[in-house]
Amino acid sequence: MKAVITVIGKDQVGIIATVSTKCAEYGANITEITQSVLDQYFAMIMIADIDGLKADFAAFSDALSDLGKNTGLEIRCMHEDIFDAMHKI
Repeated sequence: MKAVITVIGKDQVGIIATVSTKCAEYGANITEITQSVLDQYFAMIMIADIDGLKADFAAFSDALSDLGKNTGLEIRCMHEDIFDAMHKI
């Protein structure tokens, strides 16, 4: 299974490292990443393989959300099943 992780906020040093470290702590493997800086704003989308999560998905998602709050970023994590369901007619 996969998760779609989005990160948005003011650009700062270490965003990718910080989010990647949290993913690694939970056993999520980042398989794809794209990021962009527009003026002073940072935007990133990651795809992570979550088959090896060391906790349930809700705990992983909450940890990323909390990380965002602590670093001044908006971090959202969506399970691929939900993401796929939202984009089907």
